[in-house]
Amino acid sequence: MARKKKHEEHENHERWLVSYADFITLLFAFFVMLYSISSVNEGKYRVLSDSLASAFRSQTKSVAPVQMSNPMQVPPIPHREEDSTTQVRPGFIPPLNAPIQVGTPVTRGSVSSAQAKLDASRATTMAQMAAELEKALALLIKKDLVSVRRSKHWMEVEIKTSILFPSGSAQIAPTAVTTLEKVAVILSRYPNPIHVEGFTDNKSIRTLAFPSNWELSAARAASVVHLFSGAGIQPERMAAIGYGEHQPVADNATAEGRNANRRVVLVVLADPSARRLRDQSQEAGQNPDGLPVDAAPAIGAAPAAPPTTAPAAPAHP
Repeated sequence: MARKKKHEEHENHERWLVSYADFITLLFAFFVMLYSISSVNEGKYRVLSDSLASAFRSQTKSVAPVQMSNPMQVPPIPHREEDSTTQVRPGFIPPLNAPIQVGTPVTRGSVSSAQAKLDASRATTMAQMAAELEKALALLIKKDLVSVRRSKHWMEVEIKTSILFPSGSAQIAPTAVTTLEKVAVILSRYPNPIHVEGFTDNKSIRTLAFPSNWELSAARAASVVHLFSGAGIQPERMAAIGYGEHQPVADNATAEGRNANRRVVLVVLADPSARRLRDQSQEAGQNPDGLPVDAAPAIGAAPAAPPTTAPAAPAHP
């Protein structure tokens, strides 16, 4: 019986198109990746850099340690007359049966007195710092572009962004650099922690650099921190915080309200633990001294009436 003739399969001469299409797809993906990494969001990069620096270089969270009034005294071991030249070696530990005399014990009253002295010293420092800032920024304070609020635990220097940044930008205006450098020179003489907070109005922004007001407010705070760092303030003392449009101090329905909401606030703390105290007092509408926040008097001066806020000229968003 004759065998069937095997039918030869048709050879596809266009198989090279599959490999060519894969190559073109990979090449396209490669160029897309190159383009994506070539554009860097400066605002997000600054926020990430300052957040990492703040996390890994944060100051200690404990208050000043309790100071012993007298260090522990260890009496020498009695020696015999024939061995009168023998001396107690430094660091020698006496036997268990040897009596140990302790200096004046630390009482609750002594600790309270030491804390009171420390609080008084911090209050004096905050008052001196605030007085220097008020003197240096007197012209801007008179124009209602800068305001200084203080207590014995913290101090706030609020600056309208209309004199700091152009509209929709986090680049500090050349005319504002000199003002911020004056502030930095004063703050560099003190060891207090500094938190720079950025705020905006409710007008939305959507650009490649700033997709929202979060990025804009954080980038503006970071720009001030970078300037302070270059002016001699230790970076580990500072933090940049962006609140966007979500903590207004005035009604965004008017131009005056939006101008008041666009601001940068320098928060100078008496010690690292004062941050929580400030936040709690603001939520309650009181300052740590038990007075309304808007009516906090200057430390070391007679209580003054709450300042009247004159409407400022509308500025760029």
